[in-house]
Amino acid sequence: MPIPSQFSGTLKVPVVAAPMFLISGPDLVVGACLSGVVGTFPALNQRTTAGYVNWLDEISGRLAATGSKTGYGVNLVVHRSNQRLDADLAVTIERQVPLVITSLGLNRDLIQAVHGYGGLVFHDVTSMKFAEKAGEAGVDGLILVAHGAGGHAGQLSPFAGLHEIRKIFAGTLLLGGAMSNGAQIAAARMMGADMAYIGTRFMATEESLAVRNLKQMLVDANASDIVYTPAISGIPGNFLRQSIIAAGRNPDDLTPAATYNFGTTEPKAWRDFWAAGQGVGAVDAVLPVRELCARLAREYENSLASTGQFSLA
Repeated sequence: MPIPSQFSGTLKVPVVAAPMFLISGPDLVVGACLSGVVGTFPALNQRTTAGYVNWLDEISGRLAATGSKTGYGVNLVVHRSNQRLDADLAVTIERQVPLVITSLGLNRDLIQAVHGYGGLVFHDVTSMKFAEKAGEAGVDGLILVAHGAGGHAGQLSPFAGLHEIRKIFAGTLLLGGAMSNGAQIAAARMMGADMAYIGTRFMATEESLAVRNLKQMLVDANASDIVYTPAISGIPGNFLRQSIIAAGRNPDDLTPAATYNFGTTEPKAWRDFWAAGQGVGAVDAVLPVRELCARLAREYENSLASTGQFSLA
């Protein structure tokens, strides 16, 4: 399946700006959509369902005012600890959000409900087991969160993961993990992905909700500054070594592991320990979203145009 028709006519580069906890807000979502990229945010970035409603109305209103037809999306955490899921889903259905990205659990009723109003459901997966289950549940897209991705990430190589998932899944296939420029987006498509799923690079934009110190840390960091551990949230993920040190912990000794919880009033694990992917080495500046998206599109097109240079003829 190619890029969904809901997006194919409006994208300038085949990218979903990934929903980042405590980072993605209306300015980032709208900026991405107006720049030809699918903008998304986690529902839990608003502390209440009422706040989530306000953000949905703000985003849809701002996009409608510009005449933009690029769809946007929200992330709903399906894990049982998210006590807001039912309320947030009801609002999502009422507002007919074009794209719902689910993570940390499958919910077939949710998938059917979103399909009922014509929406799409993409699902995060970190292993073949989860990919098979999600495909059987009827999702429209699978997001392979491969080795090196920021936050909760798997250990599958994108080369192996894309090949094996494509054998069992005909829907839209997205790749996430360590991509920060247009050449990498082009490479992902050549390997079989339909779209790229990029988080860390969009964190270092003027419109993101990331604090100034985090944005500077991203600019200064390299891949060696990323620590893969389950000790922060209870699920293996990638975090910035410098943020762990700043929070008073030893990044080389993070035992005991934390337990994870969503929909609560305690975001400390993500507030103090900052997630990022191995692609930080390509983050060279904090840019406006429109400038970043234009750069990605330009690099993407240039990379596709230059593929002939690798011919052996």
